Amino acid sequence: MSEDPSRVGVIVVAAGAGERLGRGIPKALVQCAGRTLLEHALHGVLTSAVAAHVTVVVPRGDSQLRSIVAAQTHPQVTMTAVDGGSNRPESVRAGLNALPPDIDIVLVHDAARALTPPHVFRAVAACVRKGSAAVVPGIPVSDTIKVVEGDTVTSTPERALLRAVQTPQGFNAATLRTAHADPSAAASATDDAMLVEMLGIPVTLAQGDPLAFKVTTPLDLTLAEAILQAPQYAKEQQ
Repeated sequence: MSEDPSRVGVIVVAAGAGERLGRGIPKALVQCAGRTLLEHALHGVLTSAVAAHVTVVVPRGDSQLRSIVAAQTHPQVTMTAVDGGSNRPESVRAGLNALPPDIDIVLVHDAARALTPPHVFRAVAACVRKGSAAVVPGIPVSDTIKVVEGDTVTSTPERALLRAVQTPQGFNAATLRTAHADPSAAASATDDAMLVEMLGIPVTLAQGDPLAFKVTTPLDLTLAEAILQAPQYAKEQQ
């Protein structure tokens, strides 16, 4: 596939309520070191320069996040905001439908992973261009993981085989559209790569980054603020 950004679209999912953050506002509107999580996420997308089309999925009826999207200006990127659905798969479908129908590659990114470095976007897009139908960035897990039923441990997976999966997840556009064609299947999936797995299509792993962690709890937000204020952070964003 061509490296032409005009053939690439990014869906930024920013429709979450952010209940576990406890701020009473959509998570993407929460301030982190002077900017909203959405602004930080969009900075990573735009700095990566992988796509010419960006669609941000916001809570239905929202005006504040739409204003943030409208304020983003880039001479080579078209940016739009669309209403999300009642769950994540519905929101991704809304974003997908808003992208140009003739693009080759779609990256799906969570605004909550606001510190994701630009090089992760580039790595994922590059893997799709090389022929992978679906790509997820991931990092090794450091904890021992247990499988449990109720309060009983039933097994311990081999840690070397496990990865913590992040976003953006990248897809051949036709593959992602097919994966989302069945809403009933999509409702049970926890990420878009899982939908592709259900089709029997292999998913490729790309190198993720610890900075692509998901801001979900107050502790996560504290960590994100500390990272943003660290002198070495600017170097990590290249």
